[in-house]
Amino acid sequence: MVMTRILIAEDEAIPRMGLREMLQDQGYQVVGEAADGKTAVDLARSLRPDLVVMDIMMPEMDGIAASRLLSEERLAPVLLVTAYNDRELVERAKEAGVFSYVSKPFTEQQLVPQIELALARFVEFQALFREAGDARSALESRKVVERAKSALMVSEGISEPEAYRRIQRLSMNKRRTMKEIAEAILLTIQGDL
Repeated sequence: MVMTRILIAEDEAIPRMGLREMLQDQGYQVVGEAADGKTAVDLARSLRPDLVVMDIMMPEMDGIAASRLLSEERLAPVLLVTAYNDRELVERAKEAGVFSYVSKPFTEQQLVPQIELALARFVEFQALFREAGDARSALESRKVVERAKSALMVSEGISEPEAYRRIQRLSMNKRRTMKEIAEAILLTIQGDL
C-alpha cells in the first residue's frame, strides 16, 4: 500500500507538530512542513504531495491565496484548517478551489474523512480535466482534417469521401495521425499556391 503524502502548512509550531503526529498516527506520510503560505506553495511545487493541509491565517501569503495558486497549477488538493469559521472565508475558499475545509479544534475522526474526500474529489477533478483536454484535442484534429479534406477536394477535384479516404490511407501508410497528414496536406497545397 502506498502511503498518502501530505504537506502541512501551519504558522504555529505546536499545532503543526500536533497535526503531524495526528496524520502519522493515521498512516499518512508527512513529506514537508511550512510556516507560511509562500513556502507551502514552493514546497508543493518541489515535493508534489498528494494533499496539502493548510491553515488559513499565515504570514507571507494566507492559506486561501496559496490554495488558489495550488489549484490553478493543479499541484495538489488543499484541505484548509482554521479557527475562523465565517461565511466570507468559506466563500473565498470555494472560489480558490479548496477541496475541503475543517474548523479547529478538530479530532482525527473529523480530519480523516475530510482528507479522503479531498483526495477523491481531486482524482475526479483530474479525470474531468483530462477528458476536457482530450475532447479539445479531438475537436482541433477534426477541424484540421476537415480543412485538408476541403483543400484536396478543390485542388484535386475529388469527392469528399475520396478526400477523406486519401487522408486516412496516408495516415495508415505513413503511420502518422490523420491530423499530422492533414497538416502536411495543407502545407503542401498552400506551398503550391
